[in-house]
Amino acid sequence: MIKRTLYFGNPGYLRKNSQQLLIEYPDKDKDSSTVPIEDIGIMILDHPQVTITQALLSSLVENNVAIINCNYQHLPEGLMLPMYGHHAFTEKVREQVNASEPLKKNLWQQTVIAKINNQSAVLKTLGLKNNNMQYWSEKVRSGDPDNYEARAAAYYWDVLFEGIPDFRRHRYGDPPNNLLNYGYAVLRAVIARSLVASGLMTFMGIHHRNKYNPYCLADDIMEPYRPYVDLVVIDILKQEDEIEELTTDIKRKLLIIPAMDITMNGQKSPLMLGAGRTSASLMRCFEKSERKIIYPKLL
Repeated sequence: MIKRTLYFGNPGYLRKNSQQLLIEYPDKDKDSSTVPIEDIGIMILDHPQVTITQALLSSLVENNVAIINCNYQHLPEGLMLPMYGHHAFTEKVREQVNASEPLKKNLWQQTVIAKINNQSAVLKTLGLKNNNMQYWSEKVRSGDPDNYEARAAAYYWDVLFEGIPDFRRHRYGDPPNNLLNYGYAVLRAVIARSLVASGLMTFMGIHHRNKYNPYCLADDIMEPYRPYVDLVVIDILKQEDEIEELTTDIKRKLLIIPAMDITMNGQKSPLMLGAGRTSASLMRCFEKSERKIIYPKLL
C-alpha cells in the first residue's frame, strides 16, 4: 500500500489517540480529524505554530515515518528518521560496512548510467536534443573516473532550461531552483526512509562522502530518481506564471512526487514503492546475492 504524505502549513496541535494521528486546530470552528499512523509515510511540518507530542513522535518513528521540518522560508531544513528499521539491523550493517571498494565503484557506475539515461529521457520527452547524453551513458566506467555524471549534468541543465536566461542549477540559485530544492528534499526523505527500512545506514555512501552529511547514501541512490522531480517542476512552470514564492498550490503539486508512477523492470508502481525495491536490491548487492541495483527507467 502506498503511504500518505501529510503537509501541515497552518497552526495545529498533533497528538496520538490510540493508533491514530489526531489533528486539532486553534480555530474551534474547525473540526478535528484523524489519520491512521500506519498509513503515513512522510509528514511535513511547515508552520512555527505546529505542536507535536512526544507520544506521537515515538509512534511515527516506530512506523518508519520520515518527518520533515521547514525553516522560516518554508524550505525543508531537517529530516527525522528511525535509528534502525530492520529486525536484522546489525547483520545488515556489517554487510554494508564490509562492502569492498570495487563493489561500491560498480554500484556507482550503475547509478550514474541510470541517472544519465533518465535525464536523456526527460530531454527526449520534451523534444530536446539528447544525443550527447546517450553517448556519455555508454562511456561511464566503474567509479565514473571520467566524471561523466558532471558532464551530463552541465549539458542537461543548459538544454532543459535554455529558455531561462542565465539559469544555473544551485541550491541557493534563482527560481526555479526553489522548486527543484523542495522537490528533491521530498525525494530525499522518501529514499532515506526506504534505506532505513532495508537495514542500511544513510550516512555511509557508495560515492558521496561528507563528514557533515548524515544522508550520503540517500544522496547517492536518489540520483536516478531526480529526473522525475524535474518533470514535475517543468509541468509546474508551464502552469504557473509566478514561481518566486513557493505557494501552497505549488507545494501541493510537488507533494505528488512520492505517489507518481515510475517504471521498473517494465512494471509501473508508485515512486515510494519503487524506492523500497531499489533499497532492497542495494542491500542484496551488499550481501552479494545480486549484482545490480534496481532503478526506475524513464520511458
